[in-house]
Amino acid sequence: MSSHHNKMSDYEEIRHFFQNEMTLMFGGFGGVGSPPTLLNHLLKWGVKDLTIIGNDTGFPHIGIGQLVAKNRVKKVIASHIGSNPIAGRLMSEGKLEVEFSPQGILAERIRAGGVGLKGIVSDIGVDDPYLNKGKTFIEMDGSRYVFESALVAEVGIVYARKADTFGNLIYDKSARNTNPLIAMASDVTIVEALEIVNYGELDPEEIVTSGVFVDHIVLSKGVDWKWAWETN
Repeated sequence: MSSHHNKMSDYEEIRHFFQNEMTLMFGGFGGVGSPPTLLNHLLKWGVKDLTIIGNDTGFPHIGIGQLVAKNRVKKVIASHIGSNPIAGRLMSEGKLEVEFSPQGILAERIRAGGVGLKGIVSDIGVDDPYLNKGKTFIEMDGSRYVFESALVAEVGIVYARKADTFGNLIYDKSARNTNPLIAMASDVTIVEALEIVNYGELDPEEIVTSGVFVDHIVLSKGVDWKWAWETN
């Protein structure tokens, strides 16, 4: 098999991509669809002062929320932080910069970055001084719109149920969430997959993300946190 079709790596081989003060995009919705083993390695490697982009800040012990709880994040661009009280406290104390973007707008900003657009225009938040603070307004067809800049990142971390060695990806139901968009909008896309098969073994009709967007694949050890809705 040619190296072009084999993007499998071990965790030490990808370590150099994760630097202090970098911009990191992550998949996940409340931790569902977030890459657990990659996040554990980021904690272990001590990467800090990150700008993170994703749907939310998870929970203090779940998903990206673990990095927030350990004060490894300086800025977050997300649709909400309400499930992580540590994020709210740090924001209130001026220790965490938070840029809120409505969920659909956030997804479109990431998609725009992935397809090479500079941004999108929307009427959402046009009359809300909190949402449109510092943003550019555009007049079109007699109406006023907000220009929302595209979002990109140096590295995107993605969680998939199954990958082939080229990086074609299949997701697990709702764990798909923003992962396909993030795979497109990052300079380097690193996929954590629960299962990795040989190139050509996946059903083409099931593939959601093409391997052309993927740079490295690592094998997952699976979710190791307890979900917020689980009881003892």
